[in-house]
Amino acid sequence: MKRSIVAEFLKLRHSRIGFVLIVLPLISMLIGSLNFYFNQGVLTNGWYSLWTQVSLFYSEFFLPIMIAICCAYVCRLEHLNRNWNMLMTSPVPVSNVFISKLVVVSILILFVQMLFIGLYLLAGILFSISEPFPLETISMTIRGWFASLSIISLQLALSLRIRSFGIPIGISLCAVFIGLGLYIAKLGLFFPYSLLTFGMSVLDQVEMTGIQNFLFWVMNMTFIVIFASMSINRLKNQDIKSS
Repeated sequence: MKRSIVAEFLKLRHSRIGFVLIVLPLISMLIGSLNFYFNQGVLTNGWYSLWTQVSLFYSEFFLPIMIAICCAYVCRLEHLNRNWNMLMTSPVPVSNVFISKLVVVSILILFVQMLFIGLYLLAGILFSISEPFPLETISMTIRGWFASLSIISLQLALSLRIRSFGIPIGISLCAVFIGLGLYIAKLGLFFPYSLLTFGMSVLDQVEMTGIQNFLFWVMNMTFIVIFASMSINRLKNQDIKSS
């Protein structure tokens, strides 16, 4: 497993994925910060008001797109030049193929989350917010990362099946809007993209109830297991078309 993970990282050495993972959080932070700056007359809750603005653009749009891009990219090389044929005939357990990709994308998104919380702190300092930094935003960031694992599992399942680089990203964008609708309809805990809204406390900073917190962790684990099992089973039992 360790060698499979290292191999996945080696594939990313000369890619521009790092540029995407840095620029997109910067853009989302800039948009949210500008919105906060021009509406300070009504956004009077300091750090929390800033959080609602920057996390809305980041976690509802930019983060799911980044996840989709990463998942599509780590599967891209296998879809080219019949590389799937070589990979599937190598002495590597099929489960390692999926899990190593899941681990690599998860680490990349964890880096993005740390970058985001650092940019959030910097923005608050630049706006001279006098209140103490809210440590709960760190737990929100961690919850958001855990919620992203469900989306990573789903997007990897799509990218393993679909050779096109852009189609899984388009599906992710559509799912974002579906997730918002389900969140508003109070059904968000049963859809992966809505779980990100809960995890990051995007639309409000009210603590989840006991049952909501329980469902949040259980549903995330359920989605991860389901999508991972489906992908591994498909890799074991179906031929993958490569070009």
